[in-house]
Amino acid sequence: MSIRKRTWTTRGEAKTAWLVDYRDPAGERRAKQFARKKDAEAFETQTLWEVRQGTHTADSQSITVATAGENWLARGRREGLEDSTLDAYGQHLELHIKPQLGAKKLNQLSKPMIEEFRDWLLDNGRSKPMAKRVLGSLTALMKEAERVGYVAQNVAKGVTVKRSGREKPRVVPPTKEQIRALLAAAGDEKARPIDLPMLMTFLFVGLRASELRGLPWRNVDLKHGKLTVEQRADRKNVIGPPKSASGFRTIPMVPGLVAELRKWKLRCPPSKLDLVFPSNRGTPIFHANLVLGFQEPLQARAGLVKQWIRNGKPATDDDGEPIMKGIFTLHDFRHACASLWIEQRVAPKRVQTWMGHHSIQVTFDTYGHLFEALEDDTATMAAMEASVLGTIDGAVA
Repeated sequence: MSIRKRTWTTRGEAKTAWLVDYRDPAGERRAKQFARKKDAEAFETQTLWEVRQGTHTADSQSITVATAGENWLARGRREGLEDSTLDAYGQHLELHIKPQLGAKKLNQLSKPMIEEFRDWLLDNGRSKPMAKRVLGSLTALMKEAERVGYVAQNVAKGVTVKRSGREKPRVVPPTKEQIRALLAAAGDEKARPIDLPMLMTFLFVGLRASELRGLPWRNVDLKHGKLTVEQRADRKNVIGPPKSASGFRTIPMVPGLVAELRKWKLRCPPSKLDLVFPSNRGTPIFHANLVLGFQEPLQARAGLVKQWIRNGKPATDDDGEPIMKGIFTLHDFRHACASLWIEQRVAPKRVQTWMGHHSIQVTFDTYGHLFEALEDDTATMAAMEASVLGTIDGAVA
């Protein structure tokens, strides 16, 4: 590796530059030119270290972050990622990554530069969860570029946004009184025939909304009281497998739900996909329609509503009347099911399996406080002492 001064004349004007001549990790001869000698020396020092480490990529071999992002999305499409997933990745690229890093070549990025990008996200209105997802997408696109040889190292790896446990709100599932109010509303004179079986499936099987929307009758075993999850409907109503292997599962049903599903099956509209809960057209119910036609009216009749807060202020309609929203989401109905299982002392590993969590850590992170609430520490300590020392009429022997 060497630095040499280069001089030439352009239109009668003398020009000077400093040329760094070197060989890359593959032994190919490379050169890069600088206007100032100190910049050439800095490049020489850095490049010498990168070549020895095997992490150097020449400018001619690298591509911009924007191009790498498009390549990454193209691979996702080839591998059949869901449209909703690709849409989210595309938004991360267009709205967050390209404005700051899009024009830079991958080999120009450094760990401090990625850390600065992380800080920029947080300082410019991105929430911590959003910043974490964007950094995950940046790491993934660089991993893909590394795989095909456009960059020798992924400097974004390990850069993320950490959230303390105090920042994550605890799951507060509906109480039993609220569950009873919801069930009463689903069975009143204003309810549709589909409402009660649908609600009970949420509350007593713990399906995700996408799983319920794509549930076929062939996966409902009314004879043995079991429900199997093996497909879901995505945001665009495309039927596909669960997002992960843990999503495939079989869950036992309570007798009341089995009875309600037997009655509903006799009234269920036919559909080409043989869906348990089809729309009026026989297609999966769009998520938005599930919210507007089921979640919100049900809670309004159950009295489980509060004024909607929009942009930090109580929302009102054109007449100045408060806009009311249900206090629970469809996912809260899923939480209700988990809380009922935990209250019945279902083993944590089984709760994990029935909920479709990919790890027991997710189960404990989400519902750990519910497991803890079951424990009577005083009784546990007394029982431990008695098991060792024995008791006579309540006194230690």
